[in-house]
Amino acid sequence: MPTVLRFDELRVVVYPNDHRPAHVHVIGRGAEAVFNLSCQLGPVELRENYGFTRREIGHVGKILMIHLPELCAAWEKIHGSL
Repeated sequence: MPTVLRFDELRVVVYPNDHRPAHVHVIGRGAEAVFNLSCQLGPVELRENYGFTRREIGHVGKILMIHLPELCAAWEKIHGSL
């Protein structure tokens, strides 16, 4: 399970052999959320949330948008073309 980004004690992970559409799992602090990436232009969209507050989700979404190009590149490197 490759970690493609770290911030605020959180890991952003792309699982090998995972399904489309392109998405990441954000894991940490006893919580996990899944965001669809909507490569290349975004916006990222929350798909699942297990334990993050609304405020945390908003912050995570902003960070993911800042790093969207590299997250999409990581997904493509692991899974092939988008």
